[in-house]
Amino acid sequence: MNCSHQNQVRLVSTPADQVEGCEECLAQGSTWVHLRQCLTCGHIGCCDHSEHKHARQHFSDTQHPIIQTVEPNETWAWCYVDEKYFREAPLPE
Repeated sequence: MNCSHQNQVRLVSTPADQVEGCEECLAQGSTWVHLRQCLTCGHIGCCDHSEHKHARQHFSDTQHPIIQTVEPNETWAWCYVDEKYFREAPLPE
């Protein structure tokens, strides 16, 4: 199955060492498990294993479909809409 949302990728991921943490968790003083970056706008949110699931909430609020891991030595991405896994994050068109 192909992902029909790759045309919404606007940026290449920010290196993990340049990310402070989940934007909402930092603001509310909570913690996260892993970080994800929206490849449409760059929002940094926490993963579905984190208590608040801010990356998924960002998708629900914005419909920005593709996220990428921001974990060191990982390169995968995920489309929430098509439920498509990418071994390497798609690049902007």
